[in-house]
Amino acid sequence: MSKSWQSTLRLPKSSFPNRPRLHERKQYILRCTDDFYEWQAANRPADNEFLLHDGPPYANGELHAGHALNKILKDMINRVKVQQGRRVKYVPGWDCHGLPIEMKVVEAAEGGKKMSPGGIRKAARKLASSTVKAQMNSFKSYAVMADWENRWTTMDTEFEIRQLRLFQKMARRGLIYRKHKPVYWSPSSATALAEAELEYNEAHVSKSAWVRLPIVSGWQEVISGLEGVDKDAKLYAVIWTTTPWTLPANQAIAVRDDMIYSIVRFADYEGLHLVSIPEGSAGGDLPEISEVLGKVQGSELTRLRYLNPLLDDLTALEGRPIIHAPFVRGDSGTGMVHCAPGHGFDDYLACEALGIPAVSHVDNEGRFTDKAYPRNPDLLGGIPVLEGGSDAVLDLLGNENGYILKVKYYKHKYPYDWRTKKPIIIRATAQWFADVGSIKEQALAALEEVRFVPETGKNRLEAFVKGRSEWCISRQRSWGVPIPALYDANGNAVVTDESIDHIISVIRERKIDAWWFDDAHDPAWLPESLRDRAAEFRRGQDTMDVWFDSGSSWTQTDKQADVYLEGSDQHRGWFQSSLLTRVAAMVAQDAPGGSSTTNTLGLSPFKTLITHGFTLDKDGKKMSKSLGNIISANEVMDGSLLFEPPQPGQPQGRKNREPEALGPDALRLWIATSDYTGDIILGKPVLRTVHQVLLKYRTIIKMFTGSMQSDARTAPLTVADHIALIQLKDVMQEVGKYYDNYEFNKAQAALSRWVVNDVSAFYLETLKDRLYCGDSGGVLEPIFNGLLRMLAPVTPVLVEEAWEYRPQWMKDDASLVHPLKQLYDAPLIEPVRLSYDEKTIRESIPAIMAAHGAIKAASERARLDKVLGSSLGCSVVLVSHAEGGLAVLERFKDELDAMFVVSAVDIVQSNGGETPKEVEGAEWKYSEAFEVGGKTHTAYVLPPKQHKCPRCWRYVAPVEDALCGRCGEVVEARAGEAAKEV
Repeated sequence: MSKSWQSTLRLPKSSFPNRPRLHERKQYILRCTDDFYEWQAANRPADNEFLLHDGPPYANGELHAGHALNKILKDMINRVKVQQGRRVKYVPGWDCHGLPIEMKVVEAAEGGKKMSPGGIRKAARKLASSTVKAQMNSFKSYAVMADWENRWTTMDTEFEIRQLRLFQKMARRGLIYRKHKPVYWSPSSATALAEAELEYNEAHVSKSAWVRLPIVSGWQEVISGLEGVDKDAKLYAVIWTTTPWTLPANQAIAVRDDMIYSIVRFADYEGLHLVSIPEGSAGGDLPEISEVLGKVQGSELTRLRYLNPLLDDLTALEGRPIIHAPFVRGDSGTGMVHCAPGHGFDDYLACEALGIPAVSHVDNEGRFTDKAYPRNPDLLGGIPVLEGGSDAVLDLLGNENGYILKVKYYKHKYPYDWRTKKPIIIRATAQWFADVGSIKEQALAALEEVRFVPETGKNRLEAFVKGRSEWCISRQRSWGVPIPALYDANGNAVVTDESIDHIISVIRERKIDAWWFDDAHDPAWLPESLRDRAAEFRRGQDTMDVWFDSGSSWTQTDKQADVYLEGSDQHRGWFQSSLLTRVAAMVAQDAPGGSSTTNTLGLSPFKTLITHGFTLDKDGKKMSKSLGNIISANEVMDGSLLFEPPQPGQPQGRKNREPEALGPDALRLWIATSDYTGDIILGKPVLRTVHQVLLKYRTIIKMFTGSMQSDARTAPLTVADHIALIQLKDVMQEVGKYYDNYEFNKAQAALSRWVVNDVSAFYLETLKDRLYCGDSGGVLEPIFNGLLRMLAPVTPVLVEEAWEYRPQWMKDDASLVHPLKQLYDAPLIEPVRLSYDEKTIRESIPAIMAAHGAIKAASERARLDKVLGSSLGCSVVLVSHAEGGLAVLERFKDELDAMFVVSAVDIVQSNGGETPKEVEGAEWKYSEAFEVGGKTHTAYVLPPKQHKCPRCWRYVAPVEDALCGRCGEVVEARAGEAAKEV
């Protein structure tokens, strides 16, 4: 019976767990987040700060995977910057005002809509405060480091005061004004909206109508060239509208001067009709045309007047104007556009220039007022315009002498309130606006200095800035920052430097809720100049758009942020509002060329703008409550997303009885391995892959922690060690470059390839014999540190856990620096230990790897034929078919057997293509060609030449059951060491 040599081997011994231990997670998260943030704030240089300004999440409801995507991307960037030697400043914030929170507290309260503004504000503040704390705890569980204690919210007094100061500065520069004009209005929210608060429903269906409106009599004398036309006939202008409910607000008809219009008869309708018929068209959706009687230039039609049957006396001669408008088109509709300046932006601009008023007979909840149909207010009053309003108007017109020619359902793109998911209207009301048109060029110029990731983000943000001239900043809500306006008895607003200064001073003293709680005519809110007229003035009740709230968050610091990072929807939201408010505040209106008032800060609030996509389910569908496919971050971390309960009849075991907790690293690795610049998928298939990668990292870390020996620090380095160090250097440079460019998925791909191909498949295979049976040398410690540095931004909890389970001799070494605290580019090994020139090794690697690959291929065929088990059970002959063709390998001949994990390697020269004598007569042989230096050579895998060593299993022993020379020396040396210890 042969002797057991196992006790003389140094087999890996590690207590590093195969799976994360739930009870240890909390301490690891604390160390790599709060403790680490505090450490870097104290130890990284203050003059090399990196500022990532937080785009505030909304303090309403639970977090989902999209929130995790956002916060973890920010955290990975911050950790990369700490590795680069910078001090990170990251103070998280929350957006706390606005409609969703107000609606939630109103719906939850007894009495609902009867709540007072003060009651709403008190309940909303309580809800927002509790939500901030809950969301913060969730973010912490994702291993996100931040200055949590100094977090900010838009409902903080100091934040609100800075916001009011920004409003004051913009008002001082003439950029804030109040005007009665059409705005986006949400009946479901009862407030004005900015364009950034809209989303578009591509499948909205409207009831469109072709309506004829009578031309005032006398048209025959106005239009020339109508010989043969019945001049006693009635003439109608035919309009087409997709919003018949706006007809009670009709004030004009628009035509285009250069268009040609036709006077036609319809087969089924009396009278004559004015329409534009495109060339080669038979009238499209118009009623059947029986006769075309003449042509009229659009400019002639502007001399006519018409009547609105809903509003006008049909015997009147004055009527309403027909006007020229450049937006009129001839390829759709009738070429005659019904203008309701109180319900349309183009209509408003065209009519305003002519002094035509913007009339809207619709209330805050989207219902007709009694003025919509003065003859009989009960017929329209109180009807929701979007729910029955068009039908009611069409019924009236149909009953009034048949003014409706045709009605048709029309599917088209229509704006919706993005919070309530219900359609909006355009409605003229008195609102506050910010003039962004006058600073547009400076804002666009500021973007030229910004780095965009991805680059397409620049086009998106520029498009939104270019397409905007004014910003409606007022909202008819209670939960928000008030517009600091005072109104006299006539409704005239007072917004002056003096009045705003005074209002801010009162807010500092009484807090902002007093604006709503105090008596409406409390003189304390009036500046000295208005005190003698206190009874005339009241405080306004409008609040600021929440985009103005969060968009002013840049005022918290006196420097540009290095990075802003949010979802791609924020090009029209926070990115834009931040840019516009900063430019508005920093650009002097009278500065030559619109130059900045400062030369140090820059106009844009951000130097780099990064956008990410949205999270999709496994089928590529956007996550939404209505589809029931929302995935929370907790489902990833607790393993429930991967959990598959046992089927009926299936035996129950631990694995299918309860989910396996994966922890925050699984969540973070999912994000790091995804291309976040587009939408990213989360589901079981993706998470399974992520889980396998994590298990691979844990397996190799367990190998390292169980195999690293202090002796290796003084052991000589082999060629394989040098190759491993070069591969480590290369992958760290590649990963570091990707990290610096925020390309985390590319970094993870490079890291994974290195772990699989270079570390596992090559270096660890070559090293096992030396680790277990030899001098325990190698470069595992530098590779371990390098691996943890590359993992640190993405899986900090795993890094913390790996460091906790490092060998005791490493724990005893006070000079070692925690991997999270190491500089990424700091040396991993002392240069004095290197025994080969890097250039020499680099030049040799292609030849070594080519031969290695050929030997592997030939060995695999031998295994398939069952003549070979372990690769140590063979010897190798490398045959050069060119003079000196394998000289590069000859240089390292004594180490090739270890590198190729075989028992012997010979290099021979072929003579004229003959089979070398070293190969002839072998019991079996397998060959594979490989190329070095442009020449083809052959690797032969043959039976071993000596006997198997019972300790190391290499076939290098002189006789059966005898130790090889190396093992004999090692056993003897270790026996001597043991004797000395005794």
